[in-house]
Amino acid sequence: MIERIDAGPRMSEACIHGGIAYLAGQVPETAGADIETQTREVLEAIDALLVQVGSDKTRILRAQIFLADIADFAGMNRAWDAWVAPGRAPARATVEARLANPDWKVEIVVTAVV
Repeated sequence: MIERIDAGPRMSEACIHGGIAYLAGQVPETAGADIETQTREVLEAIDALLVQVGSDKTRILRAQIFLADIADFAGMNRAWDAWVAPGRAPARATVEARLANPDWKVEIVVTAVV
């Protein structure tokens, strides 16, 4: 059975199946903010959604990070490194991509154990 979690009016829902939570892409709310601010916002949204599905950041299996400009990689990494639990970093891929809103600098998708 697939359990669907409403993530709010601005975000897609999360799905849980077989003890794994699939969180759709999380995006920042602050348009025009710098990459570190936007990344922190997205990571805070991921934290909240993980709590909602009964998990936390130490149980993330994989993260996919999409940057509107790969030149923002270092700034995103500073926010990521401050957030990720030491010794508990998930597998991660980071790519440059055109995001749906030109004000977004980052979008993050995660898969976690519940």
